Amino acid sequence: MNSVQGLLAASVISIQNSCFIYPACQNCFSRLILGSRRFNCLKCGCTGEAKDASYRYRLSLKIADTNDLFDITVFGSCLDPFFGVTAENLQRYIQDFNQLSGETNTESSTRALVQAVETCFIGKRFIFGV
Repeated sequence: MNSVQGLLAASVISIQNSCFIYPACQNCFSRLILGSRRFNCLKCGCTGEAKDASYRYRLSLKIADTNDLFDITVFGSCLDPFFGVTAENLQRYIQDFNQLSGETNTESSTRALVQAVETCFIGKRFIFGV
């Protein structure tokens, strides 16, 4: 699944989602179902305490080369250099910010993060391993 079949030089046209971080199973990387106290992986059955859940990057992009448009999703630690921190730490920073600012509506911090990601990626050219 991680083998690169080819390289594609393309520009990012748009960001397709506003949720760049997800709680991920440490065994199979599937999205975890988080409860108030526990997490559960529907794919492999892994369970644990919600506070111990790991997080992972997932960035869905619309990209274009000189001939075609593509929808791609970039996962995992390859995004660490672009965000400057691991997904785990970014999630912690967002939670801490929301708690310190007293934000009950996380929409403003999400909007700011989406705007920052759009500024960093849209219109930029990257080489993607596909």
